[in-house]
Amino acid sequence: MVNEEQIREWAVEAISALGEKANPEEVKKYISGKLQDSPAILSKSSTNNGSSQRAILTAFGINAPGIVGSVSTLLGNSGCDILDLSQKIMQEFFTMIMVIDFSGSSKDFKSLQDELSELAARLKVKIYLQHEDVFRYMHRI
Repeated sequence: MVNEEQIREWAVEAISALGEKANPEEVKKYISGKLQDSPAILSKSSTNNGSSQRAILTAFGINAPGIVGSVSTLLGNSGCDILDLSQKIMQEFFTMIMVIDFSGSSKDFKSLQDELSELAARLKVKIYLQHEDVFRYMHRI
């Protein structure tokens, strides 16, 4: 099982490897990749409260019709289940947070991230998908 010490080691490794390009987003991506490749994560059983098969999706930008529908459709077509959703419009700004279960997805995690990035570009918003374990550990560092 991956522990906090391992995450810290990966963070130091990421900062060293990224050099001047090191910033919080790039370090998160680096650690996310390590987690996805980690046998401890890949072999987790679903009895661990399903955390190895859940992700946190955040989206924000200027509000426009169809953002929630487009994201939901992409996730649904990929076999993902939306477990929780919070969406708020503050003046002209849109924000959304989803907890999704990707255990039934026909796509791997990286493919989902890539498709969501393409959708974000089309919708002119930012969309980030983080594995639940990355989200939990990154907020402990």
